[in-house]
Amino acid sequence: MPDTYNVHVSSEMENRLREAVDVANVPTLLMVLVQLTGDMRWLDEPYRPTRARGLDDNDSGGLPEAIQKEVRIAAADAIIEWKKGKPVALGDPSSELLTRMISISTGETVPDNYGEVIAAELIPSIPTPNSRKFSGTVPKGFKAIIIGGGVSGICAAIQLQSYGIDFEIIEKNDGFGGTWKENQYPASGVDTPNHLYSFSFAPHNWSKYFALQGEILEYIEGVANDYNLADRTSFNTTVHEARYDESTCKWTVVTHGADGQKDTSIGDIVLSAVGILSIPLIPDIPGLGTFKGTVCHSAEWPKGLDVTGKKVAVVGNGASAMQIVPAIADSVESLCVFARSKQWAAPFPQFRKPVPDAIRFLLKEVPLYQAWYRQRLAWAFNDKLHSVLQKDDSWPEKDRSINATNDRHRSMFIEYMKAELGDCQDLLSDVLPDFPPYGKRILLDNGWFRTVAKPHVTLVPERLIEVKDSVLTAADGRQFEADVLILATGFKAAEIMSSYDVIGVNGQHLKDFWDTDNPKAYKGTVVPDFPNLFTLLGPNTGLGHGGSIIPVAERQMNYVLRLLEMRFENNAKSVEVRRDVFDTYNQKLDDAHDKMIWTHPGSTNWYQNKRGRVVAITPWRNDDFWRMTREVDKREFVIK
Repeated sequence: MPDTYNVHVSSEMENRLREAVDVANVPTLLMVLVQLTGDMRWLDEPYRPTRARGLDDNDSGGLPEAIQKEVRIAAADAIIEWKKGKPVALGDPSSELLTRMISISTGETVPDNYGEVIAAELIPSIPTPNSRKFSGTVPKGFKAIIIGGGVSGICAAIQLQSYGIDFEIIEKNDGFGGTWKENQYPASGVDTPNHLYSFSFAPHNWSKYFALQGEILEYIEGVANDYNLADRTSFNTTVHEARYDESTCKWTVVTHGADGQKDTSIGDIVLSAVGILSIPLIPDIPGLGTFKGTVCHSAEWPKGLDVTGKKVAVVGNGASAMQIVPAIADSVESLCVFARSKQWAAPFPQFRKPVPDAIRFLLKEVPLYQAWYRQRLAWAFNDKLHSVLQKDDSWPEKDRSINATNDRHRSMFIEYMKAELGDCQDLLSDVLPDFPPYGKRILLDNGWFRTVAKPHVTLVPERLIEVKDSVLTAADGRQFEADVLILATGFKAAEIMSSYDVIGVNGQHLKDFWDTDNPKAYKGTVVPDFPNLFTLLGPNTGLGHGGSIIPVAERQMNYVLRLLEMRFENNAKSVEVRRDVFDTYNQKLDDAHDKMIWTHPGSTNWYQNKRGRVVAITPWRNDDFWRMTREVDKREFVIK
């Protein structure tokens, strides 16, 4: 009987596919093979990949050349047959099978129920931002106000748009992008693979595995333009106040335009999409205002700033500094880095590594390959570490690590530091942290250790205590001259939504409810006494154990849509989380954090507020949060 899948595939296409598969990731190809053919032998020996080392993609799967070749030939044949129209043999694998597949592909022991989230996300072609049907009817005139035009604001707008919900975006800058529009310092880029740092409904043909700011911003702006979001956005507009009206159950948002003119918008709901890393932290350094040269925060890098041939000082050694310092070191006359705290950093073999053209072609032409590649990255850069970050109460070496695996990682990181420092081993004490690895979000090394070992670079493991004209004084009394002073000092992560005043029921101010730096929300999204307000990327939604925040925003928006669906079905005007539900959740959250690395004595980090409570990041695995946000329990809310 002749095949019914007789779609013409040119010889050029076949050749390009085979060439791409010849250099593709074998563990990913194996999963594609299983789904395209339905043949389960590819999950057994001798085809099982070994476990990857570090953050490497493990392209060979650790398999012998002959086995790799067999896999590649079979995968190319299966892909070409699919291109010709042959149906996918396993288009809807069970969650149990998917758990087994991701475990084999990564060489890791993946939790039993992990396949549930893969089943929901492993969709080669997603026609809408949310694959679930939205039941009920949107009330006439219903409107949402979105504060912020970064990734979470764009995510919110597109999802609301797909369900016919009217919205307005208010953005303080002159375009979309949020943090990626603001952070334009040298070498600004992601520490998460780009194929994760993208919307599930808008895959992109990235040029690098870890793209820099320009390409990321171009992607974000492109997605916003594809959905015509500018037509519903007020740019160069800052929010002054958002006030809830109990009589109408609506929010009034007071704004100021670029000309200072005051305006108001009224919405049935408000979605705060300003994120947790939006307000620069400017340190209180005596005499800072007297500095004669150029001074700037890393998030406010002046256009046209050229540091070539200048004496430059950098305050800080977190993620931003670790990108800036190696990027500018070879062009400056001298470089002084005030690094009072120390950081663990992992080897970064894919730093600035381009995605080969053949792989870009494969990712574009075979969505199933891209979907499985993304799933492998999601495990490696998200939840793989989660179990390692749990404290072992019986572990005897608590001053240096929290469990046996954490201690092995410590030893590996130290050996890496020594190798990178080369002949400057005297610097080891100045870069070696006195807290266990992952006590702060692990950084990816862009050449930091090699850079601080250069002759014209001075690492000062002290606080900058005074600025006087062009002279900078360290806590140990040493003085340095500088023409440019860069403050890579991070953000007010604990003061979420503090850039505008939010006033809820009975005139309650959100900043008072949160006691300024102690923000709490149910599932990071809703707060009692503030009905119809949703905090995207709100309290305890950051990822201390690694990964992309874009899936977090997508999962929160799924939850918001389920809440709106419940509201519409009940012909209600407001939805508000119950206070006891809110309190119970946050107690459970705090208890979970108490068992994790970032509450270890000596681990001071931007995750915590001034009283030591972790407010910025989540203690949950990504699949846990996915389950939390899939459905809404009506009993947990007050619906009016």
